Amino acid sequence: MKRRTLLQTVSAAAFLAPLSGVAHEAGEEAGADTVYELRIYHVAAGKLDELLARFRDHTMKIFERHGMKSLAYWTPVDDPQKGNTLIYILQHASRAAADANWSAFRDDAEWKSVKAKSEENGKLVDKVDSTYMRLTDFSPRLR
Repeated sequence: MKRRTLLQTVSAAAFLAPLSGVAHEAGEEAGADTVYELRIYHVAAGKLDELLARFRDHTMKIFERHGMKSLAYWTPVDDPQKGNTLIYILQHASRAAADANWSAFRDDAEWKSVKAKSEENGKLVDKVDSTYMRLTDFSPRLR
């Protein structure tokens, strides 16, 4: 399914409502260069639970270590995305920081080990869509 079709089926409120209450630690307020990354994972058949476990047990901690702030994670409740899609949003200090964060993440020895072990019985993700975004001047601020 195309990202546009997926996003049209999911209400914008479903994405934004949970984020309005996200509290930032001191010094973590979004700056003018802050970007948000919307990521949609198209999951291999029957592998969603394994992917969620990998995120829960490992990936989020490794993201944090590399300057990637997890804001929220969703799984669709309706078909055809139900059971085969993970949607999440990360916060990066800037677009350049996002590139550096991902580079460091991909080179992380723990990540390489976790990924290899979790994919011993086949890959977990078929495709990843990524979109970098900035808040508009009229958007409610993420707190």
